[in-house]
Amino acid sequence: MKVLVTGADGFIGSHLVEELVRKDYSVRALCQYNSFGKRGWLDTVPTDILDNVECVFGDVRDCYGVSSAVKGCEKVCHLAALIAIPYSYSNPMSYVDTNVTGTLNVLQSCRDHDVVRLVHTSTSEVYGTAQFVPITELHPINAQSPYAATKAGADQLVRSYFASFGLQSITLRPFNTYGPRQSVRAVIPTILLQIARGANVIQLGSPYTTRDFNFVRDTVRGFRLALESEKADGETINLASNFEVSIIDVVKYVSEIVGREIEISIDSNRVRPALSEVERLWGSNEKALTLLSWEPMYGGHSGFKRGLQETLEWFSDLSNLSAYPKDSYIL
Repeated sequence: MKVLVTGADGFIGSHLVEELVRKDYSVRALCQYNSFGKRGWLDTVPTDILDNVECVFGDVRDCYGVSSAVKGCEKVCHLAALIAIPYSYSNPMSYVDTNVTGTLNVLQSCRDHDVVRLVHTSTSEVYGTAQFVPITELHPINAQSPYAATKAGADQLVRSYFASFGLQSITLRPFNTYGPRQSVRAVIPTILLQIARGANVIQLGSPYTTRDFNFVRDTVRGFRLALESEKADGETINLASNFEVSIIDVVKYVSEIVGREIEISIDSNRVRPALSEVERLWGSNEKALTLLSWEPMYGGHSGFKRGLQETLEWFSDLSNLSAYPKDSYIL
């Protein structure tokens, strides 16, 4: 069984490649082309894993390159996307090109090459601020950023190809994934990186928003189970911990782990426009349990603290810490 993973060089994608290789899948990894031949976070995975991965370079915006990458693969996990919300405010067209047109290219290539299942990556951001909790898949779509709007558009394209052409596909909607290798544009790495560098006063955006965090190992296990499912085609499924925590409480958890008091300073550059801020996310995972037999192994207070501890240990390793800029805030 050969599986193509788009966005394999990224945070979740690189972890998914590891998961699939360890489960004896044949993996082709589509990495963003660059003139240095760098394979992103895949360059840091264990050699015994990488030796069993077919890495190809390309860009999901190019239909010909995507078609070439898909050819010969029975299943596809589509993770390639632009995801930084602040950057989507200033460069929205690039999000349309990558997230919408890129997804269309993947869909058409899957159709052309008789792919038997596509697992597409959505995001909890398409729900916007929770109108009811826990958020089920029936919650209204309310995109509050250009990023979220393009992901919602991509989700609808996937649904249309299932309805119109019978393309067997599953849309997974992960809530806030965190863990080793994540960009510091995300809140947990932002907190941990500053603390790992010795800060007792950390710079954050809105500390009172709430999120439903998934440790990356739980997220990629959900993708693998979706690849293997025979009863979820055409479905959209939340991957959520069913556990809500505020950002200020995340800081308190980390403060307990490191054994020192951490203060928060609000950095206006990190605060979203008022109507764009998603104030509350708390997802239901009932459908994932029913259709995929998936539930988080890092769930609840204890599981979340364990995930934070493992992530902090990774960021505290100097070889990992050195991969991140020292002073700049990354969109």
